[in-house]
Amino acid sequence: MNLRVNRTTESMRTWLIPIAAGLLLPVASVSFASCKKDEPPPPLPSAAPEPAPSPPLALEIEDAGAPPEDVAPDVKKKYTGGSSASMKKCCQAVAQNAENAPEPTKTYMKQMAAACFAAAGAGRAWSGGGFACK
Repeated sequence: MNLRVNRTTESMRTWLIPIAAGLLLPVASVSFASCKKDEPPPPLPSAAPEPAPSPPLALEIEDAGAPPEDVAPDVKKKYTGGSSASMKKCCQAVAQNAENAPEPTKTYMKQMAAACFAAAGAGRAWSGGGFACK
């Protein structure tokens, strides 16, 4: 029986030694590699000298003078727009271009053409929506 225990011990040694070496070798190499001391970082360059501060800005109150006088305060300003015929041609061009536009833009252009026709019917020139009728 004593002979059998020795064989078991021998077979365990033949297996345990490579396993233990495989586990301990990486741990030992990492621990020895981390013992190296790092070099100190190079010194930072010196800062540039600060420029001399400029004198503070002084704000002075200026006299604007007398307010302008109204030449004719009773006269109403009248609007002089273009003709409604040229305005309607412009509105028709917008409506025609709306048919070829993609869907979200098509709806917006149709609404803009409707507003343009309403302005032309009232006899006023209209500029809006990113275009101006000339």
